[in-house]
Formats: sequence, structure tokens, C-alpha cells
Amino acid sequence: MNEIISVQRTLTKNESKLQSEDCSFGKYPVSGSLEQLSTRVAFFIAGLGISAWAPLVPYAKDRLSIDEGALGLLLLCLGAGSIITMPLAGALAARFGCRLMIWVASLLICISLPFLATATSVPELIIALLIFGAAIGTVDVVVNIQAVIVEKASGRAMMSGFHGLWSVGGFVGAGVVSGFLGVGVSPLVAVLFVIVVIVGLLLTFGKHLLPYGSEEKDAPLFVLPKGIVLFIGFLCFIVFLAEGSMLDWSAVFLTSQRGVDFSHAGLGYCLFSVAMTIGRLNGDRVVQAFGGKNILIFGGIFAASGVTVAIFIPNWIASLIGFGLVGLGVSNIVPVLYSVLGRQKVMPTNLAVSAVTTLGYSGILAGPALIGLVAHTTSLSFAFLGVAAMLLIVAASSHVATE
Repeated sequence: MNEIISVQRTLTKNESKLQSEDCSFGKYPVSGSLEQLSTRVAFFIAGLGISAWAPLVPYAKDRLSIDEGALGLLLLCLGAGSIITMPLAGALAARFGCRLMIWVASLLICISLPFLATATSVPELIIALLIFGAAIGTVDVVVNIQAVIVEKASGRAMMSGFHGLWSVGGFVGAGVVSGFLGVGVSPLVAVLFVIVVIVGLLLTFGKHLLPYGSEEKDAPLFVLPKGIVLFIGFLCFIVFLAEGSMLDWSAVFLTSQRGVDFSHAGLGYCLFSVAMTIGRLNGDRVVQAFGGKNILIFGGIFAASGVTVAIFIPNWIASLIGFGLVGLGVSNIVPVLYSVLGRQKVMPTNLAVSAVTTLGYSGILAGPALIGLVAHTTSLSFAFLGVAAMLLIVAASSHVATE
């Protein structure tokens, strides 16, 4: 009997040791279910924060009595703030931890939203947009750093689901603020509701965010992107460019090429967004079943086919279906590429995520302008055809990107 008890104790001790080893990530503890939940909440907050601004844009334009050209220049401040902070966010996360950086950036979003809702002068709006953009850029980088760490520790695909919560947050933010504004609530009161939600989520789940932001305690503060990281950044640039083209040009395409009424022109991007959200919310199971390589191959082909359908079938319903196919095709490509960043050894993960996010985000900023330039010299259909060709490059690069 004593021998049996001794063996049982030995097995229990070994099991505990194995669990301890399995629950370690470098020098840090592996994230459990609460950390996974907090990651989802952080993505939801990021989507909620950025989308709350969209319904406020017409109100800002009216308050300042500016035209579309001036508004476009002002909106560049948001992108400028993001691009400035994104390359630094990875190093800051490594030094101060994901938890602190997400808290600070989220609170900056909360602070800047009331100013975005009430600014009555151009300088005031510029400052608010720069701060808002810096906060959004920081959150986008740091939540992805946490997501890469949590997914790698879990040993299973989770990135698509994380990004799906960003899309859900986007729908909720835009929908709630638009709903309040639609019933006559002031912009300030509408954003105060969003702020209460963000702060409530932080207070409830923020303590479970990761207190660290790097696999290595002594990782460098900056490394130039190179090798596979630079290549993944290029692929993300393409995918984000495609997303930006849907955001800024799908409505123009429907009205100018398919004769759709202006009041229904937003249906193209709406269908694209719904399809992308559905794809991401179901993406973890799909990635687990078919692998990241196949996601890039068939996702890129699917998205390119959607653009082709929209271009070559002269029917507005076919164009809507095509835009939906684009959303479904691209939905899981970026999550798969971020998962690859967690496995590469060229750069510390936090710096790799920071670099790739910056490169990808530049696709959203610069892409629509490039499409407009091509459309001006040729046609919008030809410009969209270029987007389809680039999406095929993503599909053809699957072996290099995921090996």
C-alpha cells in the first residue's frame, strides 16, 4: 500500500511539473481562459472606439462649415497619428506590458471622443484627431501583440476569432452612435455612452490583460523589418489596400458603373463587412481544419474572383455579391499572417507585429489614393482589376508566407 501511495505521489508531482512546463511561454506564464477572454474584449474595444467616430464626421463638417476637400485633409490627421505611434507601440508594450498600454490608449480614446463630438475650430479638431489616431494605432498594435502571445500559448488557432470581435465592435460602435443620433440625441451624449461601455469593459476585464508584451525580457527596442516579416508586411499591405478600396470606392463604383441610387450605395461595403465578420467569427475552426496555407490560397483566389465578378457582370446585384465574396475571401488572411508572426524567429514578436501593422495600415491610407489615381488615368474598373491581381499575389505567396 505504501508503495502504491509513493507511486501516486510521484505521478502527481510529475504531472504538476509537466503542467508547469506546458503553462510557460518563454519566461512568462501561459495565458488561460481569462486572458483569452480579455484579448477578445480588447479587440472589441478597438473596433468600438474607431467606429464611434464614423457617424460623427458629418456633424464635424457641419460645425466647422468646411468643404469635402478640407475635411479630407483633416481626416489625414487621424492616419498620421496612427502611423506615428504604430512603429513605437511594440517597444512600449515590451517595456510597460500589454495591459498598461491598452489601458492608456483606451483611456486616450475616451478622452478624445468628446472633443471629436464637440470641436468648433479646425485646430481643436486637428489636435483631437491626432490624439485619437495615436491611441487607435497603439491599441491596434498592442492587442495584436497580446493575441499572438495568447494564441501561441494556447496551441490552437484563435486569431480569426480575435479579429472577428474587432469587426463586431465596429458594428456595435457605428450602430449605437448612429442610433442615438437618429433619435435626436446630441453627439456628445452618444459618445459618452460609448465611453461608459469602454471604461466598464476595462474595469471588468482589464486586470486579465497580459502584464508583459514580449517573449524576451531583454528584446531590443527597435529592429528594421526584414526577411519573412517584411514579406508578411507586404502581403498585409495588399489585403488592407483591398479593404480600403471597398471602404472608399465600392459606393462610387455602384453609383457610377451600375447606376445604383446614392441612398443605396453603401450596401456594397455593408455586405463586404458582414461577410468578413461572418468569415472571421467562424475562421478559427476553418483555419484549424484546412491550415493557414490553404486559407491564403483560396482566400486570395476567392477575393480576386469577387472583384472580377463585380467588374465583369454588368448587374448591380452581381456587384454586391462580388463585394461580399471579397469580404469572405480576405476575412482570415490577415489573422493567419499574424499567427505566422508568432512562429517566426527573425524578429521579436512584439516588434514584428508593430512593423507589420504599420505596413498594413499604410495600405488603408495610401491604397484608396492609388486606386483614385489609376481610375483617373484609366477607369475605376481597371483599378479594381489591379486589386484583383494583387490578391492573386497573396494566393501565390502562400507557401513562402506560411512555411
